[in-house]
Amino acid sequence: MKDGRERLYLYVIASNEEEKSLRMLEMRSLLGQAGNSNLVQSAVRIDPSRSPFIKQRLEILFEGGGLDELAEHAASIELEGATFKVLAIDNDNPVGGLKLDYDRKRELERAIGLRIRGKAEMRAPDRVFGFARVGGTWKFGELVAGEALWLKHNEKPRKYSTALSTRVARAIVNVAAPRTEDTRVIDPCCGIGTVLVEAMSMGIDIEGREINPLAAVGARENLAYFGYGSAKVALGDMREISEKYDVAIIDMPYNLCSVLPYEEKLHMLRSARGFADRMVLVTIESLDSLLEEAGFTIVDRCTVNKGKFSRQVLVCE
Repeated sequence: MKDGRERLYLYVIASNEEEKSLRMLEMRSLLGQAGNSNLVQSAVRIDPSRSPFIKQRLEILFEGGGLDELAEHAASIELEGATFKVLAIDNDNPVGGLKLDYDRKRELERAIGLRIRGKAEMRAPDRVFGFARVGGTWKFGELVAGEALWLKHNEKPRKYSTALSTRVARAIVNVAAPRTEDTRVIDPCCGIGTVLVEAMSMGIDIEGREINPLAAVGARENLAYFGYGSAKVALGDMREISEKYDVAIIDMPYNLCSVLPYEEKLHMLRSARGFADRMVLVTIESLDSLLEEAGFTIVDRCTVNKGKFSRQVLVCE
């Protein structure tokens, strides 16, 4: 911030009710906290396009006790010929939040925008500024919108009915690897590669493995379709993995007609304990006692619902 303090960011987030639990788990992983509203403040800076739940990131430049103070600060901004616009951001926190109607938002935006020395441009400005009230303090900064990159990945050539959605897969990757640098990830039951595509699109070092030859071919085809043909997808049983990884992402195999035997699931989880320091496990059944037997401790969790269908996401160490 301008006085030399640690730079802070305000993230504008949104989700439907069925994905709220996953959204909060992702925010705890990415930002260190989930927040109680659509706004989460953090010292962690991430690209808002990483998350399916982050809509905008406000890099806080000034704070003030009132809008007049913000307007005074805004007058000091140097645009160097760039055009701009200003947006008011709602805070839907039931305690101390502030939601504004359309007319009031436009009024406040004009009041602050008039103090900025430069040309306002509503459609395609060079820079976008935003402001919001959080905890009784007004915050003003530069606003960056996220891009829904995962939506493009819905159009993969190979699809599978029980595969994770691209939104859920992207959030799970963020839970597993909140820091993309120097993190080695494996998806040892990668199926058609939904998790692999999301991880590769974020620059994460990930490898896939799949015991089903047809699924492995589908994963390679999907990766190549999106330009990630260099990704490694090995054919084989995860229990044969001998290399070491920082984290494993495992969507437990299942279908509606059969369930893996207890011993087979235990062997799978014990093998994961051997090749990964951490694991993010996706399951449709309770595996708490099995994970404990395999040597894991559950450190965080959430539930993702889709109609009557429910998945658990467990963060294990």
